[in-house]
Amino acid sequence: MARAVAARGHEVEIYTTDWGLEGKVPADGRAVEDGGVAVRYFPVHAPRFWKTSLPMCAALRRNIAGFDVVHLHSLYLFHDWAVPVLCRRAGVPYILRPHGTLDPYIRRRHRWRKALAEVLYQDRALRRAAAIHYTTAEEMRLATPPAHGARGMVVPNGFDLAEFDRMPDGHGFRARYPETAGRRIVLFLGRLHGKKGLDLLIPAFARVLAARPDLHLIVAGPDDGVAAELGRWVAREGIAGRVSAIGMLAGEDKKMALAAAELFVLPSYSENFGIAVLEAMAAGLPVLISDQVNLWREISDASAGIVVACRADAVEAGLARLLDDPDMARRMGRAGAALAREKFTWPLVAAALEALYVSVRVSK
Repeated sequence: MARAVAARGHEVEIYTTDWGLEGKVPADGRAVEDGGVAVRYFPVHAPRFWKTSLPMCAALRRNIAGFDVVHLHSLYLFHDWAVPVLCRRAGVPYILRPHGTLDPYIRRRHRWRKALAEVLYQDRALRRAAAIHYTTAEEMRLATPPAHGARGMVVPNGFDLAEFDRMPDGHGFRARYPETAGRRIVLFLGRLHGKKGLDLLIPAFARVLAARPDLHLIVAGPDDGVAAELGRWVAREGIAGRVSAIGMLAGEDKKMALAAAELFVLPSYSENFGIAVLEAMAAGLPVLISDQVNLWREISDASAGIVVACRADAVEAGLARLLDDPDMARRMGRAGAALAREKFTWPLVAAALEALYVSVRVSK
C-alpha cells in the first residue's frame, strides 16, 4: 500500500517494530529503503503483548509534525494509545485502519482485555480519528456500532496486476504432486486456522467426492493451530488419499497451484478482506466463499463466484454446483478476473488512498 502511494510521487515513511523480525532488521530507527518507502524499525520491549516500543514513540514525537497525515494500523496496541496523543499535539490528522478487529466475531476474543483498552484509550482514538479506513463495505457495516460514529471510508486492498498477466500452466504443479494426476483440483489457500472453516470444508468435500471420484483437495498454507485437527478430520472421513496439505506457497509456486486448480474455496467464519480470494480471481478461478468473507457482496454482485452460509451442507452444495456446471464456472472465473482488474489493482487503490488523505487534510 505504501509503495503504491509513493509511486504517485508522495513521500511515505513506515514506523514499525521489529516484532517477529528480531535480528533480521536494524531496530535502531534508521531508514531502510523499500520500493520508494522509508521503513524505520524499532525494538519491542515489555509488556510485549502490547507491542510496546518507547523508542518508536520517541522518534514519532520528534518527527510527527513533519507529516501531513498519519495512517494508523490495527487496534488495541501500544501505538493506538501513543500516536493519537502525538497527532493531536502536533495538529496532524490520523486515519485508523482496524484490520477487521471491530468485526463482532473477532471483537469477542479476549473481550475483558479489549474492554479495558477501550475504556483507557481505544474508544477515544476511534472517536478522534479523521476517518476509519475499511477495506470493504461489509467491514464498515459490521464495525458501525463499536466505531462510535467515526467517519468511515472504504478503500480496498490491492494486488499486483503484473504478477498475474502471465500465468504458468498447471503441469509443473501436478509434476510436483503426482497424486493429483488425472484429478480435478479444488484449492484452499490460507492459514490453517480455526476461523478458516476447514472443519466445514473437509466433510463437504468428502460428500462431494463420493459422487465425483476424480477430485483432489489441495490445502496450502502455514499451520496456525489446526494442522493436527485437519489430519484427524481427513482420517475420520476416510479421504486421506484425496487431500494433500502442502504447507505455505508463495510466488511462482502459488501461481502454479492457482493455474492447476479448477476452483478456489474459502468457507471462513470471519475474513476481513481475503487477499487469497482476490488472487484466485485475478488468476481466473471461480471462487466459493462463505458470507463471512467480507468481499462476498462484491463477488456476488459481479457473479464472480458462489457465496454460501457457514455450514458444511451449504459448502457441499456450492462445490457441487461449480464442479457440475463448467460453463457457469468459466463465466464466473472471467467475471472474477474482470472484477479484480477493474477495482483492485494497486494504482486504483493508491488513487483512492490519495483522495482519502487529501480529504482529511483539507477538513483539518
